[in-house]
Amino acid sequence: MSTTNGGQQAAPQLNVLAQYIKDFSFENPNAPQSLMAGQQPQINIQINVGANPMSDTDIEVALKLEGKAQNGENLLFGFELEFAGVFRIQNVPQESLNAVVLIECPRLLFPFAREIVATAVRNGGFPPLLLDPVDFVALYRQKMEQMQPQQATV
Repeated sequence: MSTTNGGQQAAPQLNVLAQYIKDFSFENPNAPQSLMAGQQPQINIQINVGANPMSDTDIEVALKLEGKAQNGENLLFGFELEFAGVFRIQNVPQESLNAVVLIECPRLLFPFAREIVATAVRNGGFPPLLLDPVDFVALYRQKMEQMQPQQATV
């Protein structure tokens, strides 16, 4: 058990205070013809993570998933989901805070967002779309690499 007395640091904590759908849409514009397509569709998925500080310890993290399935030029279905959570982060060193927010928080949100998408696609008349696990470490590194050239020019 660690305490702040006697020079010891308190243990880092990450707590989920809430999770919720902020925005969600599903389109099936060419039904019922799109449901009859027998070919494997081309599926494109985009994933983004955003964060909004709410207090010294609480932060809202939003996972944005956008996807569409096409058969040639025909849109079979499309979806946009913004699934968010409020996290309380305590006793995390400042140099590690960004990584916790942009890696660990979305990692906790993703399974719930994945289920929402799979259910909506299934309810739209298609086989459930089971999204592959996401490497949030790679997304974080990519985002940091994109930000470095911007910081150098400022």
